[in-house]
Amino acid sequence: MSETTQKQVIDLIKRSKKILIMPSSPPDGDSVGGAVALYMILKKLEKEATIVSKDDIPELLQFLPHTNLIGNKIASTTDFVISIDCSDTEIENIKSSTEGDKINIIITPKEGRITENDIGFNKGKIDYDLIVTIDCAELTQLGDIYENNTELFHQIPVINIDHHISNTHFGKINYTDIMASSTTELLLTLFEDLAKEEKMDLIDEDVATLLLTGIITDTGSFQNANTTPKSFASSAQLISYGARQQEIIQHIYKTKQLSQLKLWGRVLSKNQTEEKHKIVWSTVSQQDFKDTESSEEETGDIIDELMTNAPGAEIVFLIKEKEEGVMSISLRTTNPSINASKIAEHFGGGGHTRAAGFRITDMNLRDTEYKVVNYLRELQAKRLNIIEDEPEEQSVAVGGAPKENEASNQKTKHPKNEQTRSAAERPKKNEALNQKTKPPEKKEVKEEPKKQKPKKNLNLSSIPKEEAPKQEPDKEITYKFDD
Repeated sequence: MSETTQKQVIDLIKRSKKILIMPSSPPDGDSVGGAVALYMILKKLEKEATIVSKDDIPELLQFLPHTNLIGNKIASTTDFVISIDCSDTEIENIKSSTEGDKINIIITPKEGRITENDIGFNKGKIDYDLIVTIDCAELTQLGDIYENNTELFHQIPVINIDHHISNTHFGKINYTDIMASSTTELLLTLFEDLAKEEKMDLIDEDVATLLLTGIITDTGSFQNANTTPKSFASSAQLISYGARQQEIIQHIYKTKQLSQLKLWGRVLSKNQTEEKHKIVWSTVSQQDFKDTESSEEETGDIIDELMTNAPGAEIVFLIKEKEEGVMSISLRTTNPSINASKIAEHFGGGGHTRAAGFRITDMNLRDTEYKVVNYLRELQAKRLNIIEDEPEEQSVAVGGAPKENEASNQKTKHPKNEQTRSAAERPKKNEALNQKTKPPEKKEVKEEPKKQKPKKNLNLSSIPKEEAPKQEPDKEITYKFDD
């Protein structure tokens, strides 16, 4: 990160008075921790700050300080203001009435009259002079808040603070670093320099805890490939500021509801593997959430559990059915030569080189699973130089046909019944029968199951359980966890 960019960010923050902070959605430890930490810093600098998130904050993160300050609406910029000049006329009463599709506003003066010249019309004023996005690779990640207020993002300067490789650099100032483990790691450096300029102690225990939460969650408690020496150094610095590391670990990794354990058990029981292509995946349907009485946020780090249980896999993904026709896919890669962000971009998403995500809409769970699995199969087949076997049904049919015809011709040549045939003729029939029954294409028939376009034979995690009653994963898992 260049010092020039950092200085531009600090100068713009210092000049601004009303600042809108927007974490990416769905909110996670990095986006929420970063947004609330920035809010607390701005309040110490006596700025007016507001945090707005499209989605509710997960219960898992509500132990963090001041998350209750995060709202879901921004001050409206679509208000239409009617102004009345009352300098010469005192108003006694204002009321309104509805008449069909019209609304009548009735103004009654105490004395005198109100003319058209006394009335003015204006648009609502914008309540912010700066927008800061946190952990957001592109504006569409802000959801409806962006879509319903696109003009706002063109009228007000935007500071884009992020660490994703897929960031579209949509801000007036783009404070991004793809080598950073998390957005909060970036914010720590920014806050320390801001504190030096203002000659203030800005980072207290709460701010440090919020920033450390971002680093811990985005590195998977320092287990993911994005963990760097700077991640450890930044974490050590935050602990020296008073960050409550054990509190974070306890809430994020050691506290799990029974419903979450049941959900994890179900997802892991539906785990599917393509050993040849080194792909592992599972799915979570809305029915799974209902049956286990769990919520989407309880899927948590289950994709990391999938990786733990599939040491040979190079690509691991989880499909979550958010609602009917809307699927969210989390993707991880274990091989540095496979770029997870590029895979996600193919489906309109993005992320990091080893961790990414995307959404697929207007498609059910099973079709989504089939689409993603087959794309990854093709990708891996090309990368691993897997030679896909030719379909062998035609070769079997073609290879076997002459034998049947040959036997048939022999029958035609010997129309006599068995009793009138000579002893010399009977062996010929037996020989023909032996030729017919002998499996000359035995090798091809054996290899038939190796066909590589198994649309019908592909084991999909999302196939309803009634189609595979022998597995009965629900009963096993429920019994296990209730016990």
